[in-house]
Amino acid sequence: MDYAFAPAEQVVLPVAGRSDSFPVQRVFCIGRNYRWQANEPASRNMPAWFLKPPQAVVPARGAVAYPPETSDFCHEIELVVALGRGGSDLDPARIEAEHVWGYAVGMDLTRRDLQQQAKAVAGPWAPSKAFDQSAPCTPVVPIDVCGHPGHGAIWLSVNGQERQRSDVGELLWPVSELVAMLSRAVTLLPGDLVFTGTPAGVGPLHPGDEVRGGISGIGEFSVTVDPATERRISHIFEKTTP
Repeated sequence: MDYAFAPAEQVVLPVAGRSDSFPVQRVFCIGRNYRWQANEPASRNMPAWFLKPPQAVVPARGAVAYPPETSDFCHEIELVVALGRGGSDLDPARIEAEHVWGYAVGMDLTRRDLQQQAKAVAGPWAPSKAFDQSAPCTPVVPIDVCGHPGHGAIWLSVNGQERQRSDVGELLWPVSELVAMLSRAVTLLPGDLVFTGTPAGVGPLHPGDEVRGGISGIGEFSVTVDPATERRISHIFEKTTP
């Protein structure tokens, strides 16, 4: 096929412990999916969701850029579901066995001030969520290695001070229900990622901050916030073993 210009290279994630790579398609992000207050009632409505472009995915290692156009840059740690099979109107009872390929640990980085401005006028969230390097992610762990994490600590610290801690068993809506919800709205594809929501404790990041986080049985990461607002981004991950 002839193209008007060379297409962008495929975004990939390393596969933990293997030499092959996981090809990333779309990035679906789930809104509030943990209780942020001890007595907070669970909503009967499915959570809201939004998209990031695949080019937002970068390695959760080294440095991530402090983005432009914000003075309130925030972290949100999340369990990430990697789909190996797509489809529409999926049966929740079959999703773990037939559609989930693996899991990873990710951050939904957010320009919180832009998000609050959008909320105030019922505007779109894309400027606050879909920017460069806004979805750092660890290597994908296949389910034949990690299984399906019904429980496991999820945590994040900044400069050695813990800010977020919960258990993935505290998700208000489990993985199977989230994927089924998305499949009723769009046809899911192999390579889609689903960021499943973040626990309480989200907060601001500043240039030079060291951010560590992880999920038991899935992986851990360590990144530093780079003060540069513009940097050249590579979307070809090195094939590494965590």
